[in-house]
Amino acid sequence: MSNPVFKNIAYSASDGVTLITINRPEAMNALNDAVLRELDLAVEQVERDEAVRVAIVTGAGKAFVAGADIAHMNGLSPLDCREFILAGQRLFARIEACPKPFIAAVNGYALGGGCELAMACDFRIASERAKFGQPEVGLGIIPGFGGTQRLARLVGRGMAKYLICTGEVIGAEEAQRVGLVEKVVAADELAAAAGEVARTVAAKAPLAVAMAKKMIDTGLDMGITSGVAFEAEAFTSLFGSQDRVEGMTAFLERRTPVFQGR
Repeated sequence: MSNPVFKNIAYSASDGVTLITINRPEAMNALNDAVLRELDLAVEQVERDEAVRVAIVTGAGKAFVAGADIAHMNGLSPLDCREFILAGQRLFARIEACPKPFIAAVNGYALGGGCELAMACDFRIASERAKFGQPEVGLGIIPGFGGTQRLARLVGRGMAKYLICTGEVIGAEEAQRVGLVEKVVAADELAAAAGEVARTVAAKAPLAVAMAKKMIDTGLDMGITSGVAFEAEAFTSLFGSQDRVEGMTAFLERRTPVFQGR
């Protein structure tokens, strides 16, 4: 498969890290069919490129993603809009299920579908200027790209109901306080901070990182007894890997390990 040509996003990769930039600044990076298709192709490229270990998603201009494209949605029939929503859900589920971690570098407005995209990523680093919210009830709808489900899992049932039912937009510090964001940095430090975290993760054993991500995501839907039993099996499977041998040998030899993902 040849590398796709993108019109609405920018894609670059180096040193094991891919940077995906949603690039519709004239529309505040709003999500429409074309953007969803290109993001899906970008995620597929991350999945298939063995050199890539971590992906960063960010936005061009003042917005991360200001939401779904309302002008586009307003002209759809209910059935057509259902297909649009399902396409977004499939994309965000694909990001969530990818063995390689995705980092949302939230540079500005992350509203509606933009907040939902950030929540589908494994963790979120926000500029101090970032804004988060699910304002859909003010449009006569609800979040449709998984927001009612992921927000409750991140911030708890009560806070999710509050944010969704009021449509309140919150700043980066409040988002961190309620558990929606892991780290807040100065606006001019966001790219460097996200890159540093990505390179740190990329330097770890990729099989172990992928397994840790899977165990946390899967285990939260299990009871604790089933979850820790699943963890034991996952731990055992990793213990037979070449990366485990390399990691422990490097530790004992007091050198930096070189992981191959095997």
